[in-house]
Amino acid sequence: MSLAAYCVICCRRMGTSTPPPKSNTYWRDVSSLFITYEVLALKKSLTLDTQVVQKEKMKSYIYVHTVSLDKRENHDTFSTIDIEDHECAVWLLLRKSKSDDRAARLQAVQEMAETRHWHDYQYRIIAQACDLRTLIGLARSKDSDLRFFLCPPPLPSLKEESSVEEELRQLLASLPQTDLDECIQYFTSLALSESSQSLAAQKGGLWCFGGNGLPYAESFGEVPSATVEMFCLEALVKHSEISTHCDKIEANGGLQLLQRLYQLHKDCPKVQRNIMRILGNMALNEHLHSTIVRSGWVSILVEAIKSHHIMEASHAARTLANLDRETVQDKYQDGVYVLHPQYRTSQPIKADVLFIHGLMGAAFKTWRQQDNDQNLSEKVSEDETKYTTCWPKSWLARDCPALRIISVEYDTSLSDWRARCPMERKSIAFRSNELLRKLRAAGVGDRPMIWVSHSMGGLLVKKMLLEASKKPEMSTIINNTRGIIFYSVPHHGSHLAEYSVNIRYLLFPSLEVKELSKDSPALKTLQDDFLEFAKDRNFQVLSFVETLPTYIGSMIKLHVVPLESADLGIGDLIPVDVNHLNICKPKKKDAFLYQRTLQFIRDTLAKDLEN
Repeated sequence: MSLAAYCVICCRRMGTSTPPPKSNTYWRDVSSLFITYEVLALKKSLTLDTQVVQKEKMKSYIYVHTVSLDKRENHDTFSTIDIEDHECAVWLLLRKSKSDDRAARLQAVQEMAETRHWHDYQYRIIAQACDLRTLIGLARSKDSDLRFFLCPPPLPSLKEESSVEEELRQLLASLPQTDLDECIQYFTSLALSESSQSLAAQKGGLWCFGGNGLPYAESFGEVPSATVEMFCLEALVKHSEISTHCDKIEANGGLQLLQRLYQLHKDCPKVQRNIMRILGNMALNEHLHSTIVRSGWVSILVEAIKSHHIMEASHAARTLANLDRETVQDKYQDGVYVLHPQYRTSQPIKADVLFIHGLMGAAFKTWRQQDNDQNLSEKVSEDETKYTTCWPKSWLARDCPALRIISVEYDTSLSDWRARCPMERKSIAFRSNELLRKLRAAGVGDRPMIWVSHSMGGLLVKKMLLEASKKPEMSTIINNTRGIIFYSVPHHGSHLAEYSVNIRYLLFPSLEVKELSKDSPALKTLQDDFLEFAKDRNFQVLSFVETLPTYIGSMIKLHVVPLESADLGIGDLIPVDVNHLNICKPKKKDAFLYQRTLQFIRDTLAKDLEN
């Protein structure tokens, strides 16, 4: 009750008492003076904590119903709760969000997301009372207020004399170690051995060797814990691709441990991205959705998807899309990222554009704006400070909002001895089947589509189309392919594999590099088969080719894909005065490279985008 109201009540009560005799005007004046004095004195001495009142108000309006929607009676009345008129909308939207009518649920979430005039406690009502489906819907709504999302619950304490690194190692060791892919075995054994040695050094376990063992032990003590954690996370990424291993990760407290690690490494995007990859893989399993939500990950994902850093936002968008079974039927497996749309949208999506990078490329960095001259070395892929722009997301999405834009990522290497997994000797044929399976799971083939590829990525596109043509279940990919863009694709091979003089990079060329050699039988067969396949197909082809050489390492200057190798034999071939790295990186939006690409996409999909 406010002070003013209190004073009015006091005065009203005094006014209802028997009035004094009219003749006694003196005492009436004294009485008025006394009342005025009391009110003024009360005003000075009385203070009300309005925050307490507000908290009590919030408490009285938090009612979470545990009865199943299916068991409730079908009526629109509320229980007898003292709700002010302007607050009925909150509860009506909550009820609507749990309707059996999907359209009504979607509308309720949209209205919640667009609300701007609510008080803080009203957002908290929604946060505490909404179901999983509504929460994910709000998380995937672009303009949702962050107050819709509760902070993660407190994390459990670490075990006595334990560390995050040690618990991460124990989590990894608890996962099945038999009947695994060679690369999963490699990453797991590497992570467990490195972490064991690091922990032993930290605890002094190796000092007892003495003599020559002392510097050996000291060297392990110098290994940063973040490095060991990265080994463990890379192994967990591989394990999380197996559904039963995801169950083990969840059962052994992995969601909470990964959350602790995520918060500890806010200044290390690479660690956070690997954690997001694990979470995105776990989200492919619908029975784990409620556990992921209860562990508090949604508020973290919402902050990440709103980030200006494209990689961070895209990893979060993938996880949230996998959690959203209300509006998303597709599943985005590891390495498949939607650049647009990353939120729920009322814009009908009429076609897909797929970006496939090449040798040593990546889903984001390959398609950035052109920056300063760089060397084609593996140091480039580790320098994340320059990968701040992704033109398919920032330009193409605005120019063609009716497109779903997907970029894929896979590991490649110039040399076997620098490969992330030495046992991973994947041919173009193997990779194409792997990518084809992942893309089909993402719904690729359900709409008209255009492929955009750079370097070796173009060979993968050709192989994927050939493989899809042999499988009835993949026929929609063939039927809906409208066009292909090739950026410096070595259809007839490259000189790259022939230059092995730089011992650091090409002493042991990787299988990918060997397959790019001019005398590769696999490459010749692929070209011949694709031309035969394309002869009877009605899709458009546009090719670009570099005219400038590229530095490989610090010593070699090489024309990676010459004009004659980039000539597919069908479609237009356009030479551009850039090197192999920059052939797919326009300098700016009005540059020829981008504008010609945009024109091809619009022209090729013109009929589909009009419908």
